[in-house]
Amino acid sequence: METYTTDDALTAMGFGKFQALVLVYAGTGWLADSMELMLLSFVGPLVRLQWNVSPQHESLLSSVVFTGMLLGACSWGYISDKYGRRTALLFSIILTAGAGFISALSPNYISLLALRFLVGIGVGGTHVFSSWFLEFVPAKNRGAWMIVFSAFWTFGTIFEASLAWVVLSRLSWRWLLAFTALPCFVLLLFFVLAPESPRYLCVQNRISDATLVLERMSKTNRVALPPGALTYHKETQLVNHNGDALTSQNGHLPVRESDCTTMDNNAMTMSSISGSGGIAALRKLFSRKLLRSTLLIWFVWFANSFAYYGLVLLTSQLSDANRRCTSAQKSQAHQKSSNLYKDVFITSLAEFPGLVISAIIVDWFGRKATMWILLFGCCGFLGPLAVHQKESLTTALLFGARACGMGSSTVLCLYAPEVYPTSARSTGVGIATAIGKIGGIVCPLIAVGMLRSCHQMEAVLVFELVLGLAGVACILFPVETKGREMK
Repeated sequence: METYTTDDALTAMGFGKFQALVLVYAGTGWLADSMELMLLSFVGPLVRLQWNVSPQHESLLSSVVFTGMLLGACSWGYISDKYGRRTALLFSIILTAGAGFISALSPNYISLLALRFLVGIGVGGTHVFSSWFLEFVPAKNRGAWMIVFSAFWTFGTIFEASLAWVVLSRLSWRWLLAFTALPCFVLLLFFVLAPESPRYLCVQNRISDATLVLERMSKTNRVALPPGALTYHKETQLVNHNGDALTSQNGHLPVRESDCTTMDNNAMTMSSISGSGGIAALRKLFSRKLLRSTLLIWFVWFANSFAYYGLVLLTSQLSDANRRCTSAQKSQAHQKSSNLYKDVFITSLAEFPGLVISAIIVDWFGRKATMWILLFGCCGFLGPLAVHQKESLTTALLFGARACGMGSSTVLCLYAPEVYPTSARSTGVGIATAIGKIGGIVCPLIAVGMLRSCHQMEAVLVFELVLGLAGVACILFPVETKGREMK
């Protein structure tokens, strides 16, 4: 009987209207989450003024969000692989929207802290949007479309900076919290239209459901599916009642609805051996085949998050440190706020050239080379900042560093889902994202703590060391995934 795989179907259909709708929905999720994170740059100082909390408590407002993201990243990845991409997306969106909006009504600092922690858990599901989107994209176009998808994050940072500039000059920080939660409510409104990933459905042996999704895609794209029945790549060999292996010579096992009942006993046996979906996924991450990739991805994700959030903080801290450490004069409060909005807005624009550069070279040089080129480029831009520079040169160097950092992070978000199999993809990317959040928690100690103590050279050298080691780790990645099917 003639058969085809999910990759065959996606290749035949290409990137059409259906994938464009998935792109918009997943991209809106990334935009909403980037807005929630950029919010931290503006709300902390205002909360400190209103409730007269200490600088340590102001920093804690950011730390609890990243702590929540660390827990959420692992949890949503597990839920996504065990119960489905749509289930993880739905509950993470509900939590982010609800806690984000209610936090605008916080009566005191403690309640605000608790609600922002819940927002962090919800935002921890951001990686599920990227994995879900990539599972609809043909291998040939995956690199370029992941870059387009990542542009939604940049739009979110720029939009939040613009929103803060407008809202905080006229209204209070509570209104900014409420407006920032609105994109999540839009996601809830259109959630009913979001399809489940056909790759996930195939792994769960729900072949008829996967076929329905692919037929819906072909109808929307107005392109016919390949002839025959849908199959999926079998990662574990099944044995029939006679003890004969069922796996075909090319490693693909055709599965039809009629097969599902005859294979129930085998499936139950496999389930009892391998354990639950989440435990089996964890075992795959630490298997002999994936262990090296897993550990290297963890470190590179940590370094990218450390650099990205650190660069956001450096934007507002470096110029202030230059003035404070070389002169006893202090800027006026309104001038400092104006410079903060301006600097965040300008450096956020740097993410666009970073996306363009990575889009051009990711399918040319490959994933690994693109990442280490951009990481070493980020080191090059940060190097001169070890000593005091003019404010215009400081902004220009941070612009280049953030462009390279954004490009590297985007390619990493593409590379990691390509490395892991479908049954462990969200768990793998989720844990890697959680490791990255540790970088987000640690970086304020460097970007803020050292600079406030006038140790600019030491702070920059720490960034250089972390980014340099991450570049070496990218060279050591054992697998290049350019053009490879997502098995």
